[in-house]
Amino acid sequence: MESEISVWSLIANAGPLVQLVMLLLMAASVMSWTLIYQRLQVFSKARKAQLAFEEQFWSGMDLGQLYRDVNANPTPFSGMESVFRAGFKEFSRLRQQSRDADAVMEGAQRAMRVAFSREQERLEHHLPFLATVGSTSPYVGLFGTVWGIMNSFRGLAQVQQATLATVAPGISEALIATAMGLFAAIPAVIAYNRFAAKSDALLKNYETFAEEFSSILHRRVHSSDSAGRS
Repeated sequence: MESEISVWSLIANAGPLVQLVMLLLMAASVMSWTLIYQRLQVFSKARKAQLAFEEQFWSGMDLGQLYRDVNANPTPFSGMESVFRAGFKEFSRLRQQSRDADAVMEGAQRAMRVAFSREQERLEHHLPFLATVGSTSPYVGLFGTVWGIMNSFRGLAQVQQATLATVAPGISEALIATAMGLFAAIPAVIAYNRFAAKSDALLKNYETFAEEFSSILHRRVHSSDSAGRS
């Protein structure tokens, strides 16, 4: 009796369309968990790299030496370091070509904005997939459930006496699709919200650093111009 009402037996006895829905939901769940693990690694490494670079940047080291160090041995997943490298590289290049302080600063800030956009794209990579799984999986499971219940009632029309024993297996088969939809959706929604918050926090830190770094470069380029004019 237990083998007849086991979950695997119900899945095996479900209709082809309901089985297809279950297969799609299972595939979505596996992909979601894979991406969740991968995103956890990315955000953990990005946070550690940010803290390490901030400590190095504010230690008082010469910016030129810091740029040479990080450019020779770039840290993976360090968005703040990428913003620094892009800004300082463009700042140094433009200072050699132009005496216009405003043009130098505009070019450096533009380079940092480009680096910031790349880091934003990297941090938010795969998040739309998690959002899609979280929002659509319950409806896909519900579709499988509705279709399965329709087939169950259609089968009841062919019997003379409908009992709970004849109705329960078909409805159970159908409800598994909804359960699988929720199983795929709930972790995806939680992970998406968590990763979106982590991404916003990291990007806010990158943006704040870019503004502080711009102020440092602004003081440097204008102090150099003032010394040159005197």
